[in-house]
Formats: sequence, structure tokens, C-alpha cells
Amino acid sequence: MAEKKAHKKDVDVVIRARDFWEKNSKPIIYISTAIILLAGGWLVYKYMIKLPKEEKANNAVFVVQKYFSDFSNAPSDSAKTMLANRVLNGDGGNSGALKFISKYGGTDASNLCHYYVGACYLYLKQFDKVIKYLKDFDTDATQIQSRAYGMIGDAYAEQKKNTDALNYYRKAADVNEKDEFTSSEFLFRAGLFAETIGKKQDAVDLYKKIKKDYPLTDKAANIDKYLARLGEVGE
Repeated sequence: MAEKKAHKKDVDVVIRARDFWEKNSKPIIYISTAIILLAGGWLVYKYMIKLPKEEKANNAVFVVQKYFSDFSNAPSDSAKTMLANRVLNGDGGNSGALKFISKYGGTDASNLCHYYVGACYLYLKQFDKVIKYLKDFDTDATQIQSRAYGMIGDAYAEQKKNTDALNYYRKAADVNEKDEFTSSEFLFRAGLFAETIGKKQDAVDLYKKIKKDYPLTDKAANIDKYLARLGEVGE
């Protein structure tokens, strides 16, 4: 009797499975096919499009990098202005960062060019463009990311968008709190900015954070005088 019940149970399971397959075979096939096509499409994109594009971009970006290096080390303001425009637009024979971004969008090299463009536009005082390009920049290199956030803060400060500016200075300090030099530098910049816009308590809190969290840094060495002028003596 037990064997008959077990056999009947097995038969019921088979029948239910068959019925399920008959009712759902088309959706299952469609979904499976879609997954296969998506996976195949991703592999084609990765190996036939993305990786070759990355390689071409990496081979081409050195020209823009050279322009940016020249800009960063320019000996005078007039030279710096000329070189900033060269970074952005090239020299007639070679393309600049803007065209590079358009041509190689989505690549790591294009991402780096967003940083170059943002830095040059900050020097040229085109602050909306600083914000636009640097908000599209992202990197795991924390010091560079901090600098990018700091430049966005500078651009907002120049536009008198004080809350945004202060938030981005804080953001620059928070990227990697283990980086004592960079974090203390941007906390100090945030504190000074908070002072200038009348946010005394924010400035005090930022200065105290430098003193507490980064006591061995250059910024901490002189922080008491900044606290003192805000009335925080003996802290």
C-alpha cells in the first residue's frame, strides 16, 4: 500500500510538472532567451566595443595629459590662460579634452578628462562648466576626488551659493578621513569659508575637528588662533 501511495505521489508530481511546463514553457523560453541574448550582448559589447575603445582612448589621451601638465606648470597668467584653452580645445593639429570626451565617452580616459576640463574652467572663471564637468567625474584615487569636490566648492563659492560650497568643502574632507593631509586641508578651507559667510558655529566645529582628529598636521599647529578669534579660548 505504501509503495502504491509513493508511486501515485511521484506520478502526481510528474503530471504537475508537465502541466506547469505546458502552461509556462513559452514565458520560460522567452526569459531564458532574453538572458542569453543580454549576456551575449554584454560580452560582445565588452570585447568588441568597450575594451578596444578603452585601448584607443588610453593611447590617445597622452596628448591631453601633456597639455594639462603644461597648464599646471605655466610660468605666468597669460601662459596659463593660453594653455587652459589648449587643454580644452587642442592646438589645431590635436584635439583637446572637450572633443576627447565626446569621442571617447564612457572610458576611463574620458572620465579623467572631465577633471582636466573642470580645473581649466575654474581658472577661466566659467563656474557653471566647472560644476557640470566635475560632477560627472569619479575616481577611486581619493586625493584627486577630494580636489574635484574642492573645485566644485570653489565654483559654488564664486557664485555665492554658500550652502552648496560649504557642503562640497566638507565632502572633499570626508572622501578619505585617513588621509590626514587632504582631510585637514579641506576642513580648514571649510572652516575659513564658514567664517566668511557668518557661520561661526560651523567654523568652530570644523576647526575643533582638525584639532581633535588631525593633531599632528600643519593645519592643527596653528588652529588655536583661529578658534581664539571666534571666542573659543583654552579649548
